[in-house]
Amino acid sequence: MFLKILQFVPETLPTFRADVSVLFGKYLPRHQVLCDVVGKASLDAPDLQGFRSVRRPAYQRSRVRRELAYLWLSLNTLLEAKPGECDAIQVRDMVPLGWLAMLIARRKGIPFYYWVSYLMSEGRIERAQEQLRRGAGLRSRLVLWKGQLEQALLYKVVLPRAQHVFVQSDAMLAVLQAKGIPAERMTAVPMGVDMELLGKSQPEPRRPEGWGDVPLIAYLGTLDKSRQLERVIDALAIVRATSPTACLLLIGNSPTPHDEVMLLEYVRQAGLAEAVRITGWLPSAQAWQLLVAADAAVSYIPRGPLYDVSSPTKLLEYLALGMPAVGNDTPDQVHVLQSSGAGWLTASDPAALAQALNEILVDPAGARERAATGPAFIEAQRSYRELAAMLAKRYRTLLPAPPQRR
Repeated sequence: MFLKILQFVPETLPTFRADVSVLFGKYLPRHQVLCDVVGKASLDAPDLQGFRSVRRPAYQRSRVRRELAYLWLSLNTLLEAKPGECDAIQVRDMVPLGWLAMLIARRKGIPFYYWVSYLMSEGRIERAQEQLRRGAGLRSRLVLWKGQLEQALLYKVVLPRAQHVFVQSDAMLAVLQAKGIPAERMTAVPMGVDMELLGKSQPEPRRPEGWGDVPLIAYLGTLDKSRQLERVIDALAIVRATSPTACLLLIGNSPTPHDEVMLLEYVRQAGLAEAVRITGWLPSAQAWQLLVAADAAVSYIPRGPLYDVSSPTKLLEYLALGMPAVGNDTPDQVHVLQSSGAGWLTASDPAALAQALNEILVDPAGARERAATGPAFIEAQRSYRELAAMLAKRYRTLLPAPPQRR
């Protein structure tokens, strides 16, 4: 029996998020769980990405018009939804739309689920408060009020009335449980890796020009200011006391270019301008080539309410590629590194990161041998193949069985 999920996502389509495109577009259909996805407009060519159907509004130059067009499309799609053609309505990370969908789904007798991949309201409040401390004006005050209003709506109305809530991690489940959401009405679905893509063949290592023989550390991911990558820079400075030619390659970019400028200025002031490079955004295949050519990979995630409930993808990719990987002590990384035994778990200070990196650089062959258990762990525990099997089973236990024909 096919199950049909009508899902509303907050990003443009085609989506860049693997936990949407890979999980819902590639693997869940193998379990006869199909997804009709509604997302925002983009200039990219339409792509089904494995979904049963894709709906997005026409692209508008004005951001306000794009948001209004998405809201109008979402409202019409919700009103058109029929119980016989839609087994569940699911909204991801959009509180006002989640509230609207909850009301319409209840009226139509369709189960409503909410998916929390990030604490959006808390993030909005934290950013606005930081800007206000720096002297920002009315705009930041309005953003703060919006975050507070959405936070109240989410925890007092939407989540308590959703038939089920999907969350990013066990740590996030515990946080929401403390806010009054029953644990039995939540399921943690962490980030994963598409091992059919990543595991087909080992990427061909490619060293950056001029760094062919240096001890090389790599970081893969976003470089925005909130990631506090200054701590990784500080760790590199400590590593260079033991390995003077060690270098750091930052594979990625920041959605705010000024963040990269500030990070490079920090690098310059630390006297490491010749030892740190930023590649900018790269397609996955190219990024993996640079990554596997490094001697060590680091996954530093800031500690705090927002990131402690996250499920970082970068560490999973490191392990899936058999990379000697260092990760600090956020809850999900603790679980992954302790369960796999394939990497180096550290405290979150630069000295601890540096000590683990030095262990890898001193014995690269031994480090590779230890990291060799990573791919099998990811395949068994964090591949999207396994996550999809778990999620499909959960959907089938949540949805009522169809009436038997006589």
